[in-house]
Amino acid sequence: MDIGGPTNVRHVAHVTFDRFNGFLGLPSEFEPDVPRKAPSASATVFGVSTESMQLSYDARGNCVPVILLLLQSRLYDQGGLQVEGIFRITGENSEEENVREQLNKGMIPDGIDVHCLAGLIKAWFRELPRGVLDPLPSEQVMQCESDDDFVKVVRLLPQNEASLLNWAINLMADVVQFEHLNKMNSRNLALVFAPNMSQMADPLTALMYAVQVMKLLKSLTEKTLREREATSSQVDTSNEAEEDNEEEEEEEEEEEEGDGVYIIEEEASERIRRVDADEDKSGSVKSELEGHSASDSKGDDGVLQKPPICSPNRIGSK
Repeated sequence: MDIGGPTNVRHVAHVTFDRFNGFLGLPSEFEPDVPRKAPSASATVFGVSTESMQLSYDARGNCVPVILLLLQSRLYDQGGLQVEGIFRITGENSEEENVREQLNKGMIPDGIDVHCLAGLIKAWFRELPRGVLDPLPSEQVMQCESDDDFVKVVRLLPQNEASLLNWAINLMADVVQFEHLNKMNSRNLALVFAPNMSQMADPLTALMYAVQVMKLLKSLTEKTLREREATSSQVDTSNEAEEDNEEEEEEEEEEEEGDGVYIIEEEASERIRRVDADEDKSGSVKSELEGHSASDSKGDDGVLQKPPICSPNRIGSK
């Protein structure tokens, strides 16, 4: 049986989807069959899994919640990287609670203190249902001793946690690059971020594990900074090489222009010499001709002779 095209098509309603309130504008006859709120949409941006949040890509290709990108952008725009004690000094609790309410509505109010923004970023990681580093076997993390060991162990992270960790490491590296202003080095940042990256029930084990996590964060942050410096050096080297090549090309062009001028001058000199030689030659020829003319007009005795004059008596004579 063939299925034909749709008939009697008409526009019933315009339905949109909101991540907080589900489907909007849904006709009443469809409401029993379609859930009013989407199961994957969370009404809060704190304390929920990333799977229930709106995600986006950062400049380095990490897929992270939009709320982190918004907080990061606002922190950078307000000069938070240059503020002394950023991520170490806590903001006011009353302001943080007010901002949380606005963030849950999908808005970021203006005029937020940079320390409040930094505190909310740490709180977001701290309140995750599962810490970013919790998927890693704690025994392997504790056995890490070198930078290579830390790099190998973090490769075991799932994609979501790996993206979050990479985003946090690059954030810390951005802060350390302004260490001369904010007084926050890689160790200080690792110290304040470590308790927010894992969750362990046993306080004693959690303390020991947090120390190892601090070493991990410090190692990865410094590795990121070294890679940035190497990349920057390569760019500078390539730029210098390009500038040197441009200077060499300019010098070669100047030399070629100089050779051309020299050749032109040589040709001009040669032409001048030829003209002088021709003039000398013509002068000598003229003198010789004048000499021959003078000698021919003289007699044997050297006296000038008058040219013969036709006699009238001889005109027409036979």
